[in-house]
Amino acid sequence: MHFNFNSPYPTARLPVFARNAVATSHPLAAQAGLRMLWQGGNAVDAAVAAAAAMTICEPVSNGLGSDAFAIVWDGQSLHGLNASGRAPAAWTTDYFKGKYGADAKTPPKRGFDSVTVPGAVAGWAALSERFGKLPFADLMAPAIEIAERGYLLPVVVQQKWAAATPELGGLPGFAQSFLPWGRAPKVGELFQFTGAARGLRAIAQTRGEAFYRGEIAQALERFSAQHGGSLKASDLAAYQPEWVQPLGKNYRGYTLHEIPPNGQGISALMALGILEHFDLASMPVDGVDSQHVQIEAMKLAFADVYRYVAEPSSMQVTPAQMLDDGYLARRAKLIDMKRAQDFGAGNPVKGGTIYLTAADESGMMVSFIQSNYLGFGSGCVEPQFGVSLQNRGHAFSLEAGPNQVAPGKRPFHTIIPAFLTKDGQPVMSFGVMGANMQPQGHMQTLVRMVDYAQHPQAACDAPRWRYNAGLEINVEQQMDPVTVQGLAARGHQVGVINDNYQDFGAGQFIWRAGDPKVEGYVCASDSRRDGLVAGF
Repeated sequence: MHFNFNSPYPTARLPVFARNAVATSHPLAAQAGLRMLWQGGNAVDAAVAAAAAMTICEPVSNGLGSDAFAIVWDGQSLHGLNASGRAPAAWTTDYFKGKYGADAKTPPKRGFDSVTVPGAVAGWAALSERFGKLPFADLMAPAIEIAERGYLLPVVVQQKWAAATPELGGLPGFAQSFLPWGRAPKVGELFQFTGAARGLRAIAQTRGEAFYRGEIAQALERFSAQHGGSLKASDLAAYQPEWVQPLGKNYRGYTLHEIPPNGQGISALMALGILEHFDLASMPVDGVDSQHVQIEAMKLAFADVYRYVAEPSSMQVTPAQMLDDGYLARRAKLIDMKRAQDFGAGNPVKGGTIYLTAADESGMMVSFIQSNYLGFGSGCVEPQFGVSLQNRGHAFSLEAGPNQVAPGKRPFHTIIPAFLTKDGQPVMSFGVMGANMQPQGHMQTLVRMVDYAQHPQAACDAPRWRYNAGLEINVEQQMDPVTVQGLAARGHQVGVINDNYQDFGAGQFIWRAGDPKVEGYVCASDSRRDGLVAGF
């Protein structure tokens, strides 16, 4: 480790050192994962148990109807898992234009016509089958217990729960599941989710088969039909998650790995490939020069990602073309250190999400992310089994282009786990949840650790910015006012935001300190959420 452990930022958190660790945005989920490690399980067992518990503990962000992605270091190599769902067979442009009018640009934001096939449960089963040590049913036990007995609502989750209620209260199953007294629970009130406990038991007993080819699938089809949706049991039965090879990009002697498209992880790789051409370490870490060049690099990456990234079979360019060193060098030359710019896409052709991470003393490390997309997802909750359904279909386009909706197609995805290696060996599993903040958070925190030797908790606690569109950025209220003024002077349209939860993401970090059996790991959990690093 090369870190400076003097933290320059106010924080309620200190780094955690352990040989076995689980970091999540809710303490009960971290403890659920730790239980698996105590029982002789490995990091994958811990991650799956924590992921199941998170569907209960942080339903504002994910549920049994989520999608998921993972990157696993098994002790020898990296493996990527894409457990994002596909469009129902009925979904065509004509289907949506007929229901919502010829001028509709995307599927709706909420309701059943925003729901693609949920992939998270299949992802849990696939991870457990390939890498797990404990019986799958054991991994579901903590989540079932939490759902049945209930838990007292924490501060940050409650704030987002209450904020979402006016928009979602009238959607199918939402009030029955999430408004137990006709309102959102208050901080410290007991929330029980008996429907989800029933669903988790069925998932546990069948290794997920009930969800895709059994009683839950049938219940979801009935629920969909009752409320004007087109999701069928046959759509669920046809679903399989996909094992993929993570993309990688070198940066200052390290390699950052991300899941390939249909996700946006490639944007973090592109931004780092652009930053490679600037001497960031010579610029003050929180000064205007360092922040400006990072913002501009992220803009350049997003311009291409929003233009080209979709389901791989629909893309007009390849990830390799987008990550080409020569192309990124040319993009880097477009950055003006004195002026903010609104970049367009280049031509690379030659000629309310949860994140968790777990690691064990054998060296296995897991980077895992799971999401209902926008807060509470579609707002539709199948009541018998407590399946809160995502709204990933809203990310499709109804216009011609690589992300145009089609039956069985996966939409552009925002959730991305990350993993860092050096010389082919594992260094860190990490992620920063929060829509398009995710690659921005990956880049900002990694730059702080690699270029400025800030330890993971300090890099996590540091003030962040978020690029929105055009010249518009948001910054956290704790950012140095001199830096904020300097960014505005260069043409950035700066808005100072006091809501850290969604606008600036929340991260979990596990950095390998040496031999896992001896030195173990140094870990961090973001104070922007209710989280915890649990370890021993």
